[in-house]
Amino acid sequence: MVNNKYNNAASLSDRELEILDLVAYGLTNHDIAERLEISKRTVDNHISNILTKTKTENRVELVRWALQWGKVCIDDVNCCTLPLNPQQPFDEVHS
Repeated sequence: MVNNKYNNAASLSDRELEILDLVAYGLTNHDIAERLEISKRTVDNHISNILTKTKTENRVELVRWALQWGKVCIDDVNCCTLPLNPQQPFDEVHS
């Protein structure tokens, strides 16, 4: 069953998706900044924008959202095709 809280197919930029992937990998904002060669403040701003767009409140909720919507692939888990209808979570398509 899908949690209605995550029933939001936010449109993220390529950079935001890149940062989301690194968050899901477990990197801190400082580590992400070093890896992408940008300032930590820029990463902080990206994370804030991503949280707002996805209507999540913290990194844990964000990763849960990303897994539900197929935005990240962790250790070959959740590596799936996205649903044809971007407004419908993957769980609902395959239930």
